[in-house]
Amino acid sequence: MAFKEVAIESLEFNPFTKISKEWMLVTAGDEKKSNTMTASWGGVGIMWGKNIATAYIRPQRYTKKFMDETGMYTLSFLSEDYRKALSVCGSVSGKDVEDKWKEAGLHPYAVDRTTAVEEADLIFVCKTQYTQDMKPECFDVKENDEKWYPDKDYHTMYMGEIVKVLKRV
Repeated sequence: MAFKEVAIESLEFNPFTKISKEWMLVTAGDEKKSNTMTASWGGVGIMWGKNIATAYIRPQRYTKKFMDETGMYTLSFLSEDYRKALSVCGSVSGKDVEDKWKEAGLHPYAVDRTTAVEEADLIFVCKTQYTQDMKPECFDVKENDEKWYPDKDYHTMYMGEIVKVLKRV
């Protein structure tokens, strides 16, 4: 495992493909206890003059506890070789297994008071700037509420400043 910090401006990738098609792992926690989960919803952009990565977490997801406690999180992007691990991390809860990392065949990587995924090719280390629960009354297109939230388990939105970008060398 060897990572090199790179300037965010040096990155060339399509965020729509990287997030929605290839997926990412949202990870939070520290060296003692952490959790990771697969996400295919999220975004990157500029807000308040900062590079921002947005992650969305449903209330029942175990990772949410760590996101709320630490104020830091990472987005880890893995190669297609890890598709099975990504599937495990999207379907197995860290609450329900003794060691989700082992179950997925992945390893936690401690960085800047949080955790990322050692097998990643690219890691965004994020410091939470803004958190908000989605509300049903805020949907302008009501069918999105009906389609995606039949159980009314609305995501919490986390907007984090990308404070470090690590690339596998």
